[in-house]
Amino acid sequence: MTATLKDKIKDIEREAILKALEECEWIQARAARKLGITERMIGYKIKKYGIKIKEVNISEAEVNEMDVHDPGIDNYKN
Repeated sequence: MTATLKDKIKDIEREAILKALEECEWIQARAARKLGITERMIGYKIKKYGIKIKEVNISEAEVNEMDVHDPGIDNYKN
């Protein structure tokens, strides 16, 4: 059976989200900005497509070097 246009669009969207997450070190806020969508929307689409979020482990020193006003910092998990 040939994939429908709807199926192809879903595949393209899922791959774009995965690529953005990987490029942004799995920080949803940054990936959302990169894609031009809201954090809420990327969260919805991650759930919709069953994307498993990788846990990002960073050292305390790396956190201290970051801009504390970066909204993506809330997505880090120690």
